[in-house]
Amino acid sequence: MTELSGENYAARCDVADHRVTLTGTLRLNGLAEYAPVVALLSEAAAGAASMTLDVSGLEFLNSSGIAVLSKFVIEARNRGDLALTIIGSTAIPWQGKSLQNLKRLMPSLSIELR
Repeated sequence: MTELSGENYAARCDVADHRVTLTGTLRLNGLAEYAPVVALLSEAAAGAASMTLDVSGLEFLNSSGIAVLSKFVIEARNRGDLALTIIGSTAIPWQGKSLQNLKRLMPSLSIELR
């Protein structure tokens, strides 16, 4: 298991389960600062038929973070053989709208709001 943590967030990658969990508040500046998170996503997706991204504990994600997720979803779509599921929370306002918008980028994306 690979883990990252910053001032207000944690990111955990379980390669065996092809699962990435993001929690806290992600307010990194630009794509360069998000590079370690992108690496975790790529690590979990490598060679996987399916992958889960759990953001249900992610209270805030800035526009740079949304751009990173969008880019990752596009890459998963273009790969063609990855079934991607994103788990979110109905209790966190940004997730309902933002996560559903990702389906426009990858219609086969599975969104589970709990």
